[in-house]
Amino acid sequence: MSLETDNRMNDPDRIYRLLIDAHRGLTDEQSAVLNTRLVLILSNQIADEAVISEAIALARADMGKSDGNSK
Repeated sequence: MSLETDNRMNDPDRIYRLLIDAHRGLTDEQSAVLNTRLVLILSNQIADEAVISEAIALARADMGKSDGNSK
């Protein structure tokens, strides 16, 4: 199985809103814990180390580009 990068969501804006709303009212620490738990839950759903590794690399590839810093 390889990482699917094409949009497969019926309503990506709705999913984005769900993610944003999940953090509403949380402290920064609680928000970080929520993100960690969500990543672990979704990783368990994927259950493919190669796909998860590819997703991590893809997510890290753009770090710092939006603010003009390259890392």
